[in-house]
Amino acid sequence: MRKKVVLVGAGSRARYMFAKPFAAELKDAVEFVGLYDVNQIRARTLSEECGNVPVFQDFRTMMETARPDTVVVASTDATHHEYIIAGLDTGCDVVTEKPMTTDGDKCRAILAAERRSGRKLTVTFNLRFVPYMARVKELLRQGVIGQVQHASVDWFLDRSHGADYFRRWHSQLEHSGGLLVHKSTHHFDIVNWWMDATPELVHAFGRLAFYGPNREARGSRCLTCAHKQACELYFDLERNDLHNRYYLQAEGEDGYIRDKCVFRDEIDIYDTMSVQVRYQNGAQLSYSLVAYSPEEGWKMTLTGTEGRMEVAAMHSGPLSKGVHSERIRIIKPNGETVSYDIPVSGGGHGGGDERLLDMIFRGGIPDPLGQHAGSTAGAMSLLIGAAANVSIAEGRVVTIQELLGGNKI
Repeated sequence: MRKKVVLVGAGSRARYMFAKPFAAELKDAVEFVGLYDVNQIRARTLSEECGNVPVFQDFRTMMETARPDTVVVASTDATHHEYIIAGLDTGCDVVTEKPMTTDGDKCRAILAAERRSGRKLTVTFNLRFVPYMARVKELLRQGVIGQVQHASVDWFLDRSHGADYFRRWHSQLEHSGGLLVHKSTHHFDIVNWWMDATPELVHAFGRLAFYGPNREARGSRCLTCAHKQACELYFDLERNDLHNRYYLQAEGEDGYIRDKCVFRDEIDIYDTMSVQVRYQNGAQLSYSLVAYSPEEGWKMTLTGTEGRMEVAAMHSGPLSKGVHSERIRIIKPNGETVSYDIPVSGGGHGGGDERLLDMIFRGGIPDPLGQHAGSTAGAMSLLIGAAANVSIAEGRVVTIQELLGGNKI
């Protein structure tokens, strides 16, 4: 029997991650019965692409009319809690895009709603489903480096992907929680999952070193900027058909500008970040993220009681060319070195998107690695980022329990 599903959000992530699969490859498992977005032009455009799914003018009407089994939330991050809580309280299961929400207050409200409703919240951590990441989890479970004591993570976004966060709604803390919540929630979750550990203390530093008001030659948006001929970060909203239809042609509905200048004054998120985390079991994480690198990728080192594991991936730049596999390298205390080469998978996020959707919406798929993430995993990952934001703002160590109000989950 197919699940009746409604979707909140009609942006690019909602489109390719949920709406398009619901209308195509997941049609046998999902009945797509409703779509809502604050921007009705964008919602109608997406509906037309998905076989004219019913579009609703408000969330409450959609819930009363469509009577779904599952609510999927892919709206602006700071609004996730509104739709998650409303969906749970209506008696529906809820699937939400990461991050689950953006701060401790909203997180506590979501956890309370899940408890009182008795329904289930799923958070879509697609990196858990990438075969390379899953193989690391398998090896760690086998004890190849013993008990993990320390993780070192270096994540770097290039000036295409990284810059895009600074021209959209993500560039303001009130909407996204900054990159330490919106982006890093992926990375914190992977480390939490690999180490099977619960974060306890967080200390962080952050600054806006490259984007924001760090350049004199700037404007309000790319489309009308006097400097666009010389700016290496110029973004042509008219050139891309999807961006044109979904954003430029929809501006009159809500005033949302998709190509704001990445050097404008009102940007208040960080582009350079360092975070230290201590876990309840004593393990430690040292994490860094920059959003203006000349290349994009990540490197991680996991050190355990019986060895060291090195993992990495490159997504842009010279080292990303012609790569067909990614290596896991293990160094034992006696000098023995073992390597595993994992073929690179096609599809969204290295094949993670498709595997995640199958597990969530088809059901009955074995989950020996615990890839399916619920509210606890969602909370623990976002709260590291939220605690890091508090730490940067107040210059102190922040406890996860402080953000949870002393409550245990």
